[in-house]
Amino acid sequence: MNSIDPKQLLNQLNWRYATKQFDPQHRISPQDWATLEEALVLTPSSFGLQPWKFVVVADPAKREQLVPVSWGQRQVADASHLVVFAVKKNLAAGDIDGYVKRISEVRGLPSEALAGFRDMMVGSLLNGRDEASRLGWATRQVYIALGNFLTSAALLGIDACPMEGIQPAKYDEILGLDKQGLSTVVVAAAGYRAETDKYAALKKVRFDKADVFLQI
Repeated sequence: MNSIDPKQLLNQLNWRYATKQFDPQHRISPQDWATLEEALVLTPSSFGLQPWKFVVVADPAKREQLVPVSWGQRQVADASHLVVFAVKKNLAAGDIDGYVKRISEVRGLPSEALAGFRDMMVGSLLNGRDEASRLGWATRQVYIALGNFLTSAALLGIDACPMEGIQPAKYDEILGLDKQGLSTVVVAAAGYRAETDKYAALKKVRFDKADVFLQI
């Protein structure tokens, strides 16, 4: 099985940074973007339930509308691509049943054989949990997807910027996500750094291993 060279991995992680200025003229190729989309699809999640939607905002007018509700940060409009990481509100038994059906289709298993797994998910995620608790669980899953996206982009030599400095409710309103039972959590702009972005040349600041690892 092929593996990525360890030096290549570390080089790319050192190369990446939260890009502040994107070159609006430099676009991600369709092939590379398709690869990033597949990487997002392959993101792990608790139970494998995937309680998210990855909203790719391609409309330039919509993206300009998002700038003021992103505290004026131009990345959302200037980057090649913008992904809104949203969660499904009101997670219900129907969502779990849909996932069980998908497992049955992909793995060729009868639904009856998955009844115990289905009941375990219902008991863990729905029984005794209110909507806020379920939303909190889903939100934590989304950040796994965000991390996967950033690393995958770096390995492809694509710049990205994760952004929490947004007004999620306004995003939901502008993009019509609230009407689809979705709630914005975080966004990521992706593309290629502008030559004028001074942050690209700054040294990466991280604590030493001894400060962040605890051996027990």
